[in-house]
Amino acid sequence: MRKKKALPLLENVTISAVAAEGKALARVDDKVVFVPYVVPGDVVDLQVKKKKNSYMEAVAVKIHQESDLRAKPFCHHYGVCGGCKWQCLKYEEQLKAKQQQVVDNLTRIGKIELPEISPILGSEKTTAYRNKLEFGFSYKRWLTEEEVRENVKYEQMNAVGFHITGAFDKILDIEQCWLMDDVNNRIRNDVRAYALEHGLTFYDLRNNKGLLRSLMIRNSNTGELMFLVQFRIENDEERAQAMGLMQHLADTFPEITSLLYVDNHKCNDTFGDQEVVVFKGEDHIFEEMEGLRFKVGPKSFYQTNTDQAYHLYKVARDFAQLTGNELVYDLYTGTGTIANFVSRQARKVIGIEYVPEAIEDARVNSDINGIDNTLFFAGDMKDILNREFIEEYGKPDVIITDPPRAGMHQDVIDTILFAAPQRIVYVSCNPATQARDLQLLDVDYQVVKVQPVDMFPHTQHVENVVLLERKKASPPTPLQGERGVE
Repeated sequence: MRKKKALPLLENVTISAVAAEGKALARVDDKVVFVPYVVPGDVVDLQVKKKKNSYMEAVAVKIHQESDLRAKPFCHHYGVCGGCKWQCLKYEEQLKAKQQQVVDNLTRIGKIELPEISPILGSEKTTAYRNKLEFGFSYKRWLTEEEVRENVKYEQMNAVGFHITGAFDKILDIEQCWLMDDVNNRIRNDVRAYALEHGLTFYDLRNNKGLLRSLMIRNSNTGELMFLVQFRIENDEERAQAMGLMQHLADTFPEITSLLYVDNHKCNDTFGDQEVVVFKGEDHIFEEMEGLRFKVGPKSFYQTNTDQAYHLYKVARDFAQLTGNELVYDLYTGTGTIANFVSRQARKVIGIEYVPEAIEDARVNSDINGIDNTLFFAGDMKDILNREFIEEYGKPDVIITDPPRAGMHQDVIDTILFAAPQRIVYVSCNPATQARDLQLLDVDYQVVKVQPVDMFPHTQHVENVVLLERKKASPPTPLQGERGVE
């Protein structure tokens, strides 16, 4: 067997720029080197981990000179957890990098005419900004490089925390997470202590066994708190253990207003198709925005940065330029947050969403706020939004769309072009797929405004809102399949 060639150590390399996926880059011998957990201006020694013809991947093994752009990471788990990769980069520099990410994606992928892009709206909170966190259990704790090097031994290897990238069955045990109010740490650490004391088994993903699977915690700006535990209950003894934990949580944390559990026997932790059982309190919590109350259930999508969501939705509403006479389609409406938020300025709003439970919440949200000019439909967007739907419910004056990271299906884009609204407001969590879709819409629409919004400090992720207006002499575009013989 041929011995693998040792990968090189690159000395005194200057990091030159921020790159994709939360990494930075340097250039060595005409090759790009991608490096995590460093910032532009750092002078470092790099150990190459992967070498290809046009690029290399490396890790910093020594910092000779720290950049003026560097910030001191505040989290004990930084560098191992895999989240919040930009803690080492000053926040104002993070915003510059996200602004540039939007510019690069829209210009390089979209290749369309663009206006001047507005400066990104930064987040007032850079820690404890999330309203939702999820943690997994594993009987196989992830050991850090330092723990392995020092041959650290634990009496037990159970862990509750975050999955490690590239090690799907291992969990990094988390003591403190800064992404949410400290209540997440108090409850999670208490659950761990209770489980170890009472002998509750932690999940074994490879063999799909073990009582404790995952936790979900949601808080809200109304002061309510939701806590959900996923179990895999095999027998009466484990059911008694599970109910014992739930009662302990109810007794110990009276601030939990919605205490829920799921008994999930699948090989993954998604519970959209599972029954959620209420152990104590309500099956939902409420968020508030401009006097409106929004019901949020355990399966509901709601923007995870509540404060920034308000700014994001205000941008979308401003871009829509509603006068009270418009028919608005809100695509990928979730729990109807945007639909209800803009309804007071529109004649009618029609929302479409894949998740039936979310649509039920959207209808409830209209009812509890006394909104009677909304209409909601559940189902796959490309199946519901078609020519027949538009002919029945009317051609929209404005379309607001907030699709998942994958962007919009070609059939949806074709239907939007057929519907020919005067304006399209495109809210995206992925400027790359947004740019692709904008290029497809460019046949009939021109981008007139672009507003990036930072929803996730210390990460590379950025939201972006784009306003498209119909080009003046563009006749309605027929749906695919109606364009005659090609």
